[in-house]
Amino acid sequence: MKKKIVTFFNILTFLFHLNAQNQPLPTHAADRWRAFEQRKTLKENSILQNIPFHSVGPTVMGGRVVDIDVKETDPTHFLVAYASGGLWKTENNGTSFAPIFDKEAVMTIGDIAANWKQNIIWVGTGENNSSRSSYAGVGVYKSSDGGKTWQHKGLEESHHIGRIILHPTDTNTLWVAVLGHLYSPSEERGIFKTTDGGATWTKTLFVDNTTGAIDIVADPLNINVLYAATWQRHRKAWNFVGSGANSGIWKSVDGGTTWQLSTDRKSTFLVNSSVLFFFSVSGRRFWLSQTAKITVLLFTAVAHKPIRPIPSPTKKPLFRSVESCHVVPPS
Repeated sequence: MKKKIVTFFNILTFLFHLNAQNQPLPTHAADRWRAFEQRKTLKENSILQNIPFHSVGPTVMGGRVVDIDVKETDPTHFLVAYASGGLWKTENNGTSFAPIFDKEAVMTIGDIAANWKQNIIWVGTGENNSSRSSYAGVGVYKSSDGGKTWQHKGLEESHHIGRIILHPTDTNTLWVAVLGHLYSPSEERGIFKTTDGGATWTKTLFVDNTTGAIDIVADPLNINVLYAATWQRHRKAWNFVGSGANSGIWKSVDGGTTWQLSTDRKSTFLVNSSVLFFFSVSGRRFWLSQTAKITVLLFTAVAHKPIRPIPSPTKKPLFRSVESCHVVPPS
């Protein structure tokens, strides 16, 4: 009996390794676009095309919210992006929402960025979570009329996008943090920059074919100073490697043209230390990074202006307002 059990597990192990070696290749972007065009053709020729669908309940499921973008001059207008539920817009403080991204090739979103003054919306498709249920996108979309119409702007092999940041004065310049394929190595990952509104893209930061960029932020007082977080991760159906050695924090002082790794042993960031706080004063903000002997690195932007007025001039505030928080794997 024992011999039969050992034989069974040997066969199972052999089949497991055989399946791992024969993993299907990822579907190319061109094939996905052809499938999208075929889907539109089938819809146009369907005998049910004029029959509207109505929700019959029992509940409304929203899923994972990945980003919210609020109009600065009127906060009752804002956009809500979902990991696998498209993009929604409200102009009445959330009393009602309208879907504005339902007719494109995918509905999975990693990040959005809006220029409300110019009525421009950018959508980076492909959620940046790395679960088994995370679906791939087809690159970047742009709308110049508040979401009424959309134009695809490339990066179709990016699959998953972590962040989009816009230049504050030049509408043609933006940066995209591309995480890349989840289940397979790929070259289209890292930091991409365009200066012509997405007509062409330049890959300015690339580590390797399994390390992508999960986040990018700009100094609010100097757009040429950028920080990016790279994340080396790789998923199989049976395993997830989520904290690769090439994960790290990068800095650029020339608008993202070149990058310098900040999380090495020669930098201000200390690698593998128990606790570390790193401050880089920028106006009324400073960067705070904390690393501990756990599986994450906390990288957060903190304002040193207190939430409430200080009741006594002799007492310093104990709390600060956290403006954003990003968690990335350690290097």
